[in-house]
Amino acid sequence: MSRLLSKYAKADRQGRTQSITPESAGWGYVGFEVYELEKGQHLELPASANEVCLVLVAGHASVTTPSACFENIGDRMSPFERKKPYAVYVTAGELIKVVANTALELAVCQAPGSGRLPTRLIAPNDIDAEHRGNGNNQRYVHNILPDYKEADSLLVVEVYTDEGCTSSYPSHKHDQDAAPSETYLEETYYHRLNPEQGFCMQRVYTDDRELDECMAVYNKDVVQVPKGYHPVATIAGYDSYYLNVMAGPTRKWLFTWEPDHDWINSDDYAKKHVNR
Repeated sequence: MSRLLSKYAKADRQGRTQSITPESAGWGYVGFEVYELEKGQHLELPASANEVCLVLVAGHASVTTPSACFENIGDRMSPFERKKPYAVYVTAGELIKVVANTALELAVCQAPGSGRLPTRLIAPNDIDAEHRGNGNNQRYVHNILPDYKEADSLLVVEVYTDEGCTSSYPSHKHDQDAAPSETYLEETYYHRLNPEQGFCMQRVYTDDRELDECMAVYNKDVVQVPKGYHPVATIAGYDSYYLNVMAGPTRKWLFTWEPDHDWINSDDYAKKHVNR
């Protein structure tokens, strides 16, 4: 099995099913966890030097820190309702307490923080939505914490891709600290499939093919992208959702297309598929 693939595991005593740390991933910025909590269950996350973005993938919760309290937030019981999520940005240095008001699927996204920004609620009305691509390369994006919204390091988005379509495509990379052309950003993909028994394919590869991994990704698996291109392809019959977390030394999403496939961004390709 690829070292880049973290398989879904049965919840531990805290409810944790995924845990990616900079140490386990061999990188310097992104931390990512998922918790599945039962109704009424409590979770406490210790204060750290990281800023945190809590994303309610599914379910309702109350979130409390020393500076804020957000009661009974949440508006979907499955990401495939395609409603915008509720999220909470937590500044570095704050203890976090979560109470599950329903069954709860909670993503905990972390990266180095300064503590300069206040803890805040990110409500659905705060989240921009956009459609990208044409033909069989279409997806729909919720920008939870994009680079034009305040944070120290974190970038967080969720992406929907219908059956039989590609996503994170044409292939692109962001593994060089070379702004304004490209920024170094580590990335995790938390995958969900509908129906749940499905899978999708994700490839992670570099120009020289020193890294070249192709993975069958099942429901609630995580793919780690330390460098290189990282497209996703769905399979007929199964829709895809993934939650992306990125962070690096420069908080800007600047990337480079793989030259061989950049033509798919052309107007000619778009016109060919406009009515499909």
